Amino acid sequence: MDMYGFYTGEIFDAYEYLGAHITPEGTIFRTFAPGAERIEVLIGGRAVPMRRVHDGNFYEAMVSEAGEGSVYEYRIWKRDGNFQDHCDPYGFGMELRPDHKSVVRSLGAYTFHDQQWMKRRTARQDGPLNIYEMHAGSWRRKEDGSWYGYDELAKPLIDYLKAGGYNYVEFLPLGEHPCDESWGYQATGFFAPTSRYGTTAELMELIDLLHQNGIGVILDFVPAHFALDAYGLSQYDGTALYEYPHQDVGVSEWGSCNFMHSRGEVKSFLQSAANYWLKEYHFDGLRMDAISRMIYWQGDERRGVNGNATAFLKHMNQGLKKLHPGCILAAEDSTNFPGVTKSTDQGGLGFDYKWDLGWMHDTLEYFQSNPEDRTEKYHKLTFSMMYFRDEHFLLPFSHDEVVHGKATVLQKMNGRYEQKFPQARAMYLYMMIHPGKKLNFMGNEIGHFREWDEKREQDWELLRYPVHDAFLHYISELNGLYLSHPAFWAWDYQDEGFEWLDCHQEERRIYAVLRRSGKERLAAVFNFSEQRQEEYRIRLSGLKAGKVLLYSDWQRFGGSTREDECVLWMEEDELVCTLQPFSAVMAECTGEETVIQ
Repeated sequence: MDMYGFYTGEIFDAYEYLGAHITPEGTIFRTFAPGAERIEVLIGGRAVPMRRVHDGNFYEAMVSEAGEGSVYEYRIWKRDGNFQDHCDPYGFGMELRPDHKSVVRSLGAYTFHDQQWMKRRTARQDGPLNIYEMHAGSWRRKEDGSWYGYDELAKPLIDYLKAGGYNYVEFLPLGEHPCDESWGYQATGFFAPTSRYGTTAELMELIDLLHQNGIGVILDFVPAHFALDAYGLSQYDGTALYEYPHQDVGVSEWGSCNFMHSRGEVKSFLQSAANYWLKEYHFDGLRMDAISRMIYWQGDERRGVNGNATAFLKHMNQGLKKLHPGCILAAEDSTNFPGVTKSTDQGGLGFDYKWDLGWMHDTLEYFQSNPEDRTEKYHKLTFSMMYFRDEHFLLPFSHDEVVHGKATVLQKMNGRYEQKFPQARAMYLYMMIHPGKKLNFMGNEIGHFREWDEKREQDWELLRYPVHDAFLHYISELNGLYLSHPAFWAWDYQDEGFEWLDCHQEERRIYAVLRRSGKERLAAVFNFSEQRQEEYRIRLSGLKAGKVLLYSDWQRFGGSTREDECVLWMEEDELVCTLQPFSAVMAECTGEETVIQ
């Protein structure tokens, strides 16, 4: 390991030296603890003294009898004479909670077969990116209520994603964590896949099989904070080694410890963890949590920009892109900080995508409102295009929107039970036709009515009810159209890719959108009112034909309209449509390039 690079926060491979590594002679254990008085490895019922190496800040011990599956922890003696037992910060495995010791794991225990995928993967800027976000432990459960293992998830998940029209899956954090209710966001094992679902090799197999079936895999990664548990990173060597020493910036709003991003050893730790998941497990990207809490001190713009943390993000993202050119780096950021998705060469933070949380809030607020109030709120749905060109946005309906009393996405739709489905169908077409990549959390696609609970699987029995089954088929068909039609995504971030055909029908609450690529044009018309809209017209000069690809009110989707009924037709250079309440239609337009009159 480059020691100078480690101390200055330059390296991405610290895990190749630190942690527990199996050798022909046994397992060698190494840890960094400059504030410790002495350290022992507790393994196999005995305490093995570790010797100081290099500059005295590192400790090392060879244990000949230790190997794959051996359980261990470090007893770190502080300078006041007390000790605390810790798991290995760089450990590749951990015990299942409530146990918390580290487990020796070999990174070479699995051989990948996804070379073709890895060679051709990209960040999808000019391609389709439709992400299914999921929590591995509550997507499905076994009959006895236990979790599916990583390897057991593979077949049902692959089948479901392919049938549902998703080309990427994003897992909530998979690093080891002590509390189920934290969903992985309060981590103790930044290099250890949670043992809830299996081993290192089994997670590698899951990702390999997803790749072999044409599905990319993104991991939710937490570079802002870590769990308080005494056996974890907190006060690791008896001092504030990973965290800030001051409480006013040292504790996050979630009660966890904030990483001190000004310290080189911390930067090397986090950069190495990010690289570890991409390199060793073949994850295709990282969604980085709570970036707003790194850009600004405690996420509060009034406290100013955290220059050390933003410099760290730039360096990490630049390094990850150099090591993994086709990877995806996405930021969860709710601030207006400029240049989040601008390249680091141009002074930006270097992310590929930023979650458009403003679009999400405005859209859901609009659909929660009474239909008659949508005239006043009309431009909630147009405002996003006022700032969309500022960043490369990704549109999320994520896990955060279906918990803690917020209600599920379907529940958020205004009105009675039966009125919610047509509104949700029309809203999802609006989401798909809007520029930006897409993310939808598990359960949204079946019209989940119960808020997400990590303790139980999704309510798949809902699919016995025709309206929920029809809703799933609608989402699947819409997703399939998204993947197969370049106008949805090829020019997401080019001005020519999107145009409002009509965004001034406040009283009727109608919107019309045109999406372009170099190969096709798609037009969509939305009626978000409770009235039937008769013969609404859009003038498109040069139009020769308009073919309906999807109508959200078709009977097979739970609507009232037969597929042989005409909902959209042509009259000279106009598209004319008649739309049921809370419905939307999408058509493929052929002819000369559209000119808005």
